[in-house]
Amino acid sequence: MCADKWEINPSELTFMKELGSGQFGVVKLGKWRALCRVAIKVINEGSMSEEDFIEEAKIMRLCHPKLVQLYGVCTVQRPICIVTELMEKGSLLQVLQLNAKTLHSVRLLAMCQDVCEGMQYLEDNNFLHRDLAARNCLVNERNVVKVCDFGMTYVLDNSYTSSTGSKFPVRWSPPEVIHFQKYSSKSDVWSFVLMWEVFSEGQIPFGSRSNTEVVEEITEGGRLYRPQKSPPNIYNIMFQCWHEVSHTL
Repeated sequence: MCADKWEINPSELTFMKELGSGQFGVVKLGKWRALCRVAIKVINEGSMSEEDFIEEAKIMRLCHPKLVQLYGVCTVQRPICIVTELMEKGSLLQVLQLNAKTLHSVRLLAMCQDVCEGMQYLEDNNFLHRDLAARNCLVNERNVVKVCDFGMTYVLDNSYTSSTGSKFPVRWSPPEVIHFQKYSSKSDVWSFVLMWEVFSEGQIPFGSRSNTEVVEEITEGGRLYRPQKSPPNIYNIMFQCWHEVSHTL
């Protein structure tokens, strides 16, 4: 259920153990109003502007069962925080790696289906993700996979061109992002490299190759191989996601 509340009083939050950290700050387990267990993303001061923070939080107010749900924000004191639903099992990547060799193909396909539903909702609402990967999806105690870190950009014309020199995830990126930094819903489709991650049980796309080697391979038409647990018909769907010229799936 989506929360109507926006600004959360810091006194309503109890901070517990650290769950993880990233470029913009740390994520901590906490309680809201001493009752509801939540995840609290504490933003490092200076890592992003307050305007960017507010924009990310606004986008996170999108509500869908396969998107990690925002409960509210704390902006009245520093550090500023984002409060979201708790995803007890952590990242999809962690789940895949910790449970390697025990997940059956049907379960792996269900994980992909969860992500597809969340991404379809983003596209239907004219949003791009730009960094879809197993590390940016979370899993709850009921093994539902939800897309997170989708507060990246909002588009009206289905296309976004990044500023020169901006960073992007090479191993999940199509040729037009690699060469022109041009994003669209089609580049999000290419990012279903995530399906390969799922069926390979959390392996790194393109293995030990350097980013330069990956760029060369993609440019020359090279694509990821079929993981052992992926049936041919599922791999065919993955491969269609990686056509340089898109086709209707």
